[in-house]
Amino acid sequence: MCKEKIIEHEGKKYRVIEEIKSVEITKELVVKRLQESYYKFSSEEVNSEFRKDLETINYDLSEADLSEANLWEADLRKADLSEADLRKADLREADLSEADLRKADLSEANLWKADLSEANLSEANLWKADLSEANLREADLREADLSEANLREADLWEANLSEANLSEANLRKANLSEANLRKANLRKSEKLQELFRDTA
Repeated sequence: MCKEKIIEHEGKKYRVIEEIKSVEITKELVVKRLQESYYKFSSEEVNSEFRKDLETINYDLSEADLSEANLWEADLRKADLSEADLRKADLREADLSEADLRKADLSEANLWKADLSEANLSEANLWKADLSEANLREADLREADLSEANLREADLWEANLSEANLSEANLRKANLSEANLRKANLRKSEKLQELFRDTA
């Protein structure tokens, strides 16, 4: 692949052809770029580049080490993040709809206003995660650990929370209409009276 550019020397213009070496996009490269904040997700153009890279690796970020990574506003729709390490990751306003996050470690992650609709979070670790105002509509949270998580104003409509651990979670103003809470641990969850406000 070549790139043409014009340079000026001593008042004269010259046409120069440069050879551009193509970079092979691999899972390891994409993970490294995410770790080093290579992608600036606030830019639509960069998010588009990231989506192309993600498509190249078949959306596979399973078991990736993305702890403390800056993924603010990242477009991670349908990505495979199963068993990924996302501890303390910044996922504010990220799009994780329909993503596979089974057994992922999201403890202390910031997921404020993140879109997790229809995501698979079964057996995920969300201990002390900030999920305030997050969209968790129809999310699969079976056996997930949400202890001490902040779910204030989160939308959990039709979410599956069966056998989930919600002990000491902040559920103030959360929408749990039609949610499945079978065998969920709600010990010391904040504002239990509001929890059942719409499900009574």
